[in-house]
Amino acid sequence: MESKTCPALLSFLYLCRKLENVNLFLAKKYLGYYLRPNHWRGYGIHSPFIFDLVANLLREKHAYYDFNRIEAWRSALMRSKQKIEITDLGAGSLSGKKGKRRISDLVAMGALPPKYGQLLYRLACRFEAKNVLELGTSAGISTLYLALPYKKGKTITIEGCPESSKLARTSFEQLDARNIKLLEGSFSDLLPEALKELQTLDMVFFDGDHREKSTLDYFELCLPHVHNNTIFVFDDIHWSPGMERAWNKIAAHSKVSISIDLLRLGLVFFRKENQKEHFVVRY
Repeated sequence: MESKTCPALLSFLYLCRKLENVNLFLAKKYLGYYLRPNHWRGYGIHSPFIFDLVANLLREKHAYYDFNRIEAWRSALMRSKQKIEITDLGAGSLSGKKGKRRISDLVAMGALPPKYGQLLYRLACRFEAKNVLELGTSAGISTLYLALPYKKGKTITIEGCPESSKLARTSFEQLDARNIKLLEGSFSDLLPEALKELQTLDMVFFDGDHREKSTLDYFELCLPHVHNNTIFVFDDIHWSPGMERAWNKIAAHSKVSISIDLLRLGLVFFRKENQKEHFVVRY
């Protein structure tokens, strides 16, 4: 194991000791992820497309102006002492808490961490994602990272919790993100409506429902709307045995040409010019 991974690994193990509801399955996956060989610098990758993605885009350090705006708003939410009622229509959160929750706790435990949000932004920029779909809005942090690269495009996000939806709308107003449409309700009810409106999908972020069957169902519903440069991003692919099975089935799907495991996120591409390959990359 390379020395530069040790601080992150030790921090995670320390956090596991502090948490009351530790996800032991995820903890085990995290440990294995940092101990196994990987393609983190692009070594052993022969495809120019994948090499560029792994060696350059995943290692890009350039900070976009929107990053500071989004993170400033995240910090403001983290200071909030207000409580809201959480309605969970999916498989729950890693924190295991339900009912009334502080906005600060919701953002701390439920919002996508900055480095992953910024990766969504970079992917949207690189692949010119103008028609974007998100399943699971929460406070709207990840939505902003998806929508702000192309303000003249359209981002549709679906959220099942009324109070989270209200909070997310405040986030969108705060950053003047007028290209976001929020649909409030269950994914199963509203996904067909969103797909009909978008027609073609440039990028999809699957979050908010960590059940195996649901994840596979939403994936299948979205498949008819992909094109050669579409990107699917799945959150928490090793959250549970069920989510891991769903991820493995998706990566093995005949229409998927490239799949990349970043431990927390899974990236899927449909490029016909690339042969089918799977990579585990340290990020």
